Amino acid sequence: MAKEKVCLAYSGGLDTSCILAWLIEKGYDVICYMADVGQEEDFQAAKEKALKIGAEKVYVEDLRREFVEELCFAAIQCNAVYESVYLLGTSLARPVIARGMIATAQREGCVAVSHGATGKGNDAIRFELAFYALQPSIRVVAPWRLPEFYERFAGRNDLLDYAARVGIPVVQTKAKPWSMDENLAHCSFEAGILEDPDTTPPADMWKLTADPLVAAPDTPEDFTLYFEKGLPVKLEHITDDKKTKTVTDSLDLFLAVNAIARRHGVGRIDIVENRFIGLKSRGCYETPGLTCLRSAHLDLEGLVLDREVRALRDQFVTFHFAKVLYNGLYFSPEREFLSASIAASQVSVNGQVRCRVYKGNFYVLGRSSSTEKLYDLQESSMDEIGGFEPTDTSGFISVQAIRLKKYGEMKSEKGEKL
Repeated sequence: MAKEKVCLAYSGGLDTSCILAWLIEKGYDVICYMADVGQEEDFQAAKEKALKIGAEKVYVEDLRREFVEELCFAAIQCNAVYESVYLLGTSLARPVIARGMIATAQREGCVAVSHGATGKGNDAIRFELAFYALQPSIRVVAPWRLPEFYERFAGRNDLLDYAARVGIPVVQTKAKPWSMDENLAHCSFEAGILEDPDTTPPADMWKLTADPLVAAPDTPEDFTLYFEKGLPVKLEHITDDKKTKTVTDSLDLFLAVNAIARRHGVGRIDIVENRFIGLKSRGCYETPGLTCLRSAHLDLEGLVLDREVRALRDQFVTFHFAKVLYNGLYFSPEREFLSASIAASQVSVNGQVRCRVYKGNFYVLGRSSSTEKLYDLQESSMDEIGGFEPTDTSGFISVQAIRLKKYGEMKSEKGEKL
């Protein structure tokens, strides 16, 4: 009787390497799927490692362009942020990974998919909701929710012991037990000593960015970002040999802004967030390029976006798009509605932003647009009248004051102070 096939989301790390060995122990033929979403990974070494452990096949798929153009750029367009600080780096990558993985599972005739996400985190929810939307009939093998697995492996130390016993090489050690998740947008760090929210992250934990105080250059670096309909379309910056370099390809642009931000230590945060499942979690994140791109876009909108459109977008679309991404509901009708709303809000977001990075900080030096005319220098100036009639303000104030006068009278009659 032929064995059942399972497609495993494989990273080459501790958890999924041990899960691969465990699935084989349970009698499955395992197809490993690795998505290249920009993580600094030796994919060939990971592939060889999976095959050595016993995988039937290993697929490595380059999803970087899809990740940037479909997910990261959409997040920039709506200034997506979760709980005011988290730029959703992990959340953004999950939809493209899940889609690529289901396509591979279908191609290989797999009856199930598997992953290494725990029962306490967000990723199990994100992956599985995506799986079921993409292929409603798929089965999911989630070892960290199976008693026979989690009772055998209570945590990462048990996995490290198992890996050592069966000869699986891993990067994590008991001295540095935190876990990392890296992609083109960011790198996240959690678990281990980081679970105490009052523990300062060790200096050698950070992977992507230079230490802003110790290793970042003493000279600021300037560059200009161009946007069309809210999308980054061009980067101009001065190279080390004093030449102006222009980058227009979407993936190359993202990589170039990443490189600039990384060497200046931009994009580090350390937060406690609310997971979808209801638990609080401490996470440390490095999000260099996306921090710059989002900040520049946000600034440009102040110049070119209509006030009421911006208010509606901020109050509804930005909040709910971030929530949908964070909670793993990308493949849903509400996300499709939000995506259409994002595009509609960005028609006028055209222009350029002059930027500077220095010692972990991002600054805007100036912004302009050759096509959008909402900002009128003459009307806004305090030094000339322009086309604005100052006496009109008197009527405006009078109308706005009607209800406030009534409110003040009411409070006065009740003897209440304002």
